[in-house]
Amino acid sequence: MDISKGLPAIQSHRDLHIWITENQKMVPVPEGAYGNFFEEHCYVVLHVPQSPTATQGASSDLHYWVGKEAGAEAQGAAATFVQRLQEERGALTVLHREAQAHESDCFRSYFRPGIIYRKGGLPSDLKHVETNMFNIQRLLHIRGRKHVSATEVELSWNSFNKGDIFLLDLGKMMIQWNGPKTSISEKARGLALTYSLRDRERGGRAQIGVVDDEVKAPDLMQIMESVLGRRVGSLHAATPNKDISQLQKANIRLYHVYEKGKDLVVLELATPPLTQDLLQEEDFYILDQGGFKIYVWQGRMSSLQERKAAFSRAAGFIQAKGYPTYTNVEVVNDGAESAAFKQLFQIWSEKRSRNRQLGRVDKPTHVKRDVVKLHSQPELAAQLRMVDDGSGKVEVWCMQDLRRQPVDPKLHGKLCAGNCYLVLYTYQRLGRGQYILYLWQGHQATADEIKALNSNAEELDAMYRGALVQEHVTMGSEPPHFLAIFQGQLVVFQERAGHHGREQSAPTTRLFHVQGSDSYSTKTVEVPARASSLNSNDIFLLVTAGVCYLWFGKGCNGDQREMARVAVTVISKKNEETVLEGQEPPHFWEALGGRAPYPSNKRLPEEVPSIQPRLFECSSQMGCLVLAEVVFFSQEDLGPYDVMLLDTWQEIFLWLGGATGAWKEAVAWGQEYLKAHPAGRSLATPIVLVKQGHEPPTFTGWFFTWDPYKWTEVNSFRLSRWPGNGRAGAMSLQALKGSQDSSGNELMRGPKLGGTSSFLSSTSTSINGALPREQLMHQAAEDLPEGVDPARREFYLSDSDFQDIFGKSKEEFYSMATWRQRQEKKQLGFF
Repeated sequence: MDISKGLPAIQSHRDLHIWITENQKMVPVPEGAYGNFFEEHCYVVLHVPQSPTATQGASSDLHYWVGKEAGAEAQGAAATFVQRLQEERGALTVLHREAQAHESDCFRSYFRPGIIYRKGGLPSDLKHVETNMFNIQRLLHIRGRKHVSATEVELSWNSFNKGDIFLLDLGKMMIQWNGPKTSISEKARGLALTYSLRDRERGGRAQIGVVDDEVKAPDLMQIMESVLGRRVGSLHAATPNKDISQLQKANIRLYHVYEKGKDLVVLELATPPLTQDLLQEEDFYILDQGGFKIYVWQGRMSSLQERKAAFSRAAGFIQAKGYPTYTNVEVVNDGAESAAFKQLFQIWSEKRSRNRQLGRVDKPTHVKRDVVKLHSQPELAAQLRMVDDGSGKVEVWCMQDLRRQPVDPKLHGKLCAGNCYLVLYTYQRLGRGQYILYLWQGHQATADEIKALNSNAEELDAMYRGALVQEHVTMGSEPPHFLAIFQGQLVVFQERAGHHGREQSAPTTRLFHVQGSDSYSTKTVEVPARASSLNSNDIFLLVTAGVCYLWFGKGCNGDQREMARVAVTVISKKNEETVLEGQEPPHFWEALGGRAPYPSNKRLPEEVPSIQPRLFECSSQMGCLVLAEVVFFSQEDLGPYDVMLLDTWQEIFLWLGGATGAWKEAVAWGQEYLKAHPAGRSLATPIVLVKQGHEPPTFTGWFFTWDPYKWTEVNSFRLSRWPGNGRAGAMSLQALKGSQDSSGNELMRGPKLGGTSSFLSSTSTSINGALPREQLMHQAAEDLPEGVDPARREFYLSDSDFQDIFGKSKEEFYSMATWRQRQEKKQLGFF
């Protein structure tokens, strides 16, 4: 498309659109080539939300990508195209400048299982990807954790190192070499990218071999040496990752940018915590996130000239600061800010942003609690933070002498600030028992007690075979479901519990603050017995030696009064006397030590944060937390080797893959995330530990779709069963020779070998060749032959047996939807 002519029509049914510069023109990239980027070109990528969960008027993302070898003409053409496209799309567009190998997480999230950087420029015939092209020899350097990239490098052993993955692509044969320092998750993601390349570029007709241990894969090494030559000397050491830690990302500064005469002034305005009211609609701001990323915010009343100069001003700022030229830039408009930008501020109100132009203030809205629908609507459960109405089975233990002691059910609602408690909640969902273990920590609990709380939780989890969802709760920040368990009768006493949870001797005069208007929000907390503790908006219970005063502040309502009368029965059996604010008897003030000022202004309704949930992959580098965000996330982004952090603002979920061993670090990572968050997050924010296969609806409801049966059985190969440690025979070497021609004939399969096969064919993995159907059908997992994955047992059938049993080829079967595959496997005895 000539950029001097009209802009292209954006197809409404597609969420991703990509153009490449070619002879100063923007040419659309075919969908089959998405994820391939030539180093000598620039690309423009437009993402338009298509999800039904995307709100009307949701912002789109427009990316300007620059290859490391792109010339000035290509950059100029792409920049002009981006500017025109942005003007056409309007203010609801977030602009991004991306540089090769330094792309934003948002950009990388579009391309699964990874990005391919290709040398040189696009061929003259504009064929981005040659399908069924077997006359090829190249070496790809694969790097990355959640976001994987593969770069074409020199076809030499000098390109290798111990810490990364390399793919030797020989057309009909693809050999993945895993560095000895690579993690199992990196190997798994590398193999996913290798599969993708085979399927997209070879039509699935190529064999894959994996070298995980050179000594155990002599034939694959022989093939590699026939192409690369014999390796001389040792491998290069692993190159250190340059990932930015959360602590570095928390170093943010806000600058006001304006013109003074002919000069451009950049004035530092604020450091964390930032507030939304710092941004004025007629002005222009730069937010520097530790040199890692530069945000440009444009007020709705800023001039057109300022808007057009956004990228150039950001480039000038980057140069002045001495930051790398590849520093990522994101330009956001007033009212169309990205979730990442909003979360850099202490609190962000969408209504405040919209109403600035209307000059009004709206009352905060709240999600209506309709607990009847929680079982059928996970998204409602997630918003309300409740798995059910709290009517399930409850067990409570109090930490005494660093061990858990059961609490009498009659005392379940009575907690003490000087102790820690374990509260196990059992409920039914999808026909089986589900469990939530709350780890409640009092404000006065000691470090030893908190440590004992965690270790006892581990013991309980082991007793339940890892099925417990563990939620860490700090006194004063209890989630709605925790309160619902006690049906409005939760009372926290300012003391330590005695034996079996009973309170120790207490003072004769005590004051309790009752908060809440229903059983899902009500709790009663003991406060200092003095007049300054009162508040006109709430209800207080004053217990003296002879009488119990129920004090109603002027601002409380009927629902609050009703819940307060429930709380009274838990705290005291003495005669109850109702007292209205302003009509207190003298004895009331005497018991509190005399009159004193207390808060009496009307309390504004608490505003529900308008924050989008964000999903991150967690890892550690030099002892610091490193996160990689998955911007448009789904259940498919959760892998067995992952530790994922889902931030819903009111809660932090740590999801643990079934094969990960980092569950002990997970809670510490959640705490580090909160401490380092630039918005100054509360360290009392509940942290929820969720294991693969045991996800509660309060977690799954944040995903657009969720398959609860996806992980009922193991669905993926373990690395020990992947190919690469067997021996390849003469046929494998013959295949190498055959790969030098460009014939489209499918490569013959390797021989039937002892141990694990060195190759994956285009459809299956073989151990000792194909297995008889009698050994695979209607067999319990423990009765299957050694090495067979129970969840993929049909893989091990011969092609003829598979066709006879399923009535279709393996290629046809695996092109079907996962649920349909599962259904057929159940009917035929392969599940």
